[in-house]
Amino acid sequence: MAFVNMTEQPSLYDHLEEKSVHELLVDINTEDKKVAGAVEKVIPQVETLVKKIVPLMKKGGRIFYMGAGTSGRLGVLDASEIPPTFGMDPHHVIGLIAGGDVALRNAVENAEDDPNRGWVELLRHHVNENDTVIGIAASGTTPYVVGALHECRRHGILTGCITSNPGTPLAAEADVPIEMIVGPEFITGSSRMKSGTGQKMILNMISTTVMIQLGRVKGNRMVNMQLTNQKLIDRGTRMIVDELGLEYGHARRILLMYGSVEKAIEAYRKG
Repeated sequence: MAFVNMTEQPSLYDHLEEKSVHELLVDINTEDKKVAGAVEKVIPQVETLVKKIVPLMKKGGRIFYMGAGTSGRLGVLDASEIPPTFGMDPHHVIGLIAGGDVALRNAVENAEDDPNRGWVELLRHHVNENDTVIGIAASGTTPYVVGALHECRRHGILTGCITSNPGTPLAAEADVPIEMIVGPEFITGSSRMKSGTGQKMILNMISTTVMIQLGRVKGNRMVNMQLTNQKLIDRGTRMIVDELGLEYGHARRILLMYGSVEKAIEAYRKG
């Protein structure tokens, strides 16, 4: 498939500065409605990638997300939510962004333009053949990401990508390319909008499904969540009450004793 730079195509809307607030909001929402459909079309590719990731993680592998700008921030966001939601150590899912942590809040000039930088950063994490590296780039051309995936494939490391353009250099370097085509952005070239929304949806799908497959969810509940605040302690306590039929205070005590819903339930049943 020939590369078509869809993310840089002119917006379907014009004279935005002349529109009312209501018109702007309706038009943005109209475009946003297209995202779920675009994501639905790539479910087969997402499924393929997840099925390849799970056995690797069971052997001790990790997921690396790599991106620049909005794409990088979304990868870091998804990775950062895995420990509190599923009780996994932070090193199991790692988000790397061009320019490092400072780029989470500030644009870092030329950070994404070095095709060797991403691979160097992966080497610092001792990336290996049990790992999976997922490049995220709406354009599909970001050198930081493309270069990293190229080296990963040379070293036999599973690669995937999420992009909003068809037939990109990034997709060519991915074992499992996920080409989520959302069309031109509401503001021309502003891939923080539909592309970013779709990327977030797909990242949620990948990480959530992987964690369920790894046994980090029971029924429909986050039984391994970290108890980092009173809301989560209360949620966990109520899970134990529902599962074991205990009085609330008793359930809360054993939850805090064992540190997770799953461990508390297992210990109570063994005892």
